[in-house]
Amino acid sequence: MPRILTGNRLETGDVLWWHGRCWSTQIKDAVEIGAEGEALLASLIAAERINDPTFIEVTGEPGAFVPTTTRERVRASGPSVRADLARGSLSVEAI
Repeated sequence: MPRILTGNRLETGDVLWWHGRCWSTQIKDAVEIGAEGEALLASLIAAERINDPTFIEVTGEPGAFVPTTTRERVRASGPSVRADLARGSLSVEAI
């Protein structure tokens, strides 16, 4: 099963998705993490700029990944208290 890297921006709490060179606020930009993932994760933890970077499992294809857990689908959709603030990269229906 593919996996991608996610975390939160330390200063704002924004949900972030690794897109190969840096971070995006849109899950549609996420790339699958391969063998280099552990080294990347270690460097991100050491830099202390991203809160709780972690790998998550997803289904689908690049540009259309859907997290396998409800928690991560909610994070990808945006705030769960106001649908008008949803990010749009993953529809609220995916939850």
